[in-house]
Amino acid sequence: MSRYRGPKLKLMRAVGMNLPGVSRKTIDRKPNPPGMSDSQFKRKKSNFGVQLLEKQKLRFNYGLTEKKMRRLVSEAFHSREHSGHKMIELLERRLDSVLFRAGFAPSIVTARQFVGHKHVLVDGKVVNIPSYRVKPGQVISMTEKGLKMPVVEHSLENIPLARPAWLSFEEGKNEAKMITVPDRESFPFAIDESLVVEYYSRMVS
Repeated sequence: MSRYRGPKLKLMRAVGMNLPGVSRKTIDRKPNPPGMSDSQFKRKKSNFGVQLLEKQKLRFNYGLTEKKMRRLVSEAFHSREHSGHKMIELLERRLDSVLFRAGFAPSIVTARQFVGHKHVLVDGKVVNIPSYRVKPGQVISMTEKGLKMPVVEHSLENIPLARPAWLSFEEGKNEAKMITVPDRESFPFAIDESLVVEYYSRMVS
């Protein structure tokens, strides 16, 4: 399945919650999925349905295709760490996600565009791969041209989310540094990662 490029609010309504990586807008006024009444949405779901919903929250927030999501989960399964926590760490360490969490972009969608258009620097060098995995100690910044873009200036003045403890930010230089790997406690929205692990455990070996 190709990456979704339709209305962002429709995505969030589909899973019934606001996803910070998708948009700054909220579904508070219209929370139900398109074409579904309140009673239909609140109807008890099967175990599979609940697992699917949690998985979709992650996939939509980070803008991943099913193939890329499955590949990332497979890596988490084969690590020696807690599968759910490792999965979250790997998602948060993506360059587009780190750029968003640092406050350079209003959403992960926008951050991915910045990376693809070569506006992003890692340790002073251009990196144009959104899935690039940032390591502790690396410094993330924007090119001079990138910093002058109105959307970047506005985002830095009104950061969409509070910066997590695993990131430091130097205001004078507009540089973010990953201090340590992302942890579960600083995850930006409610998620039951164990249900996502259960969903993929039947497919990933």
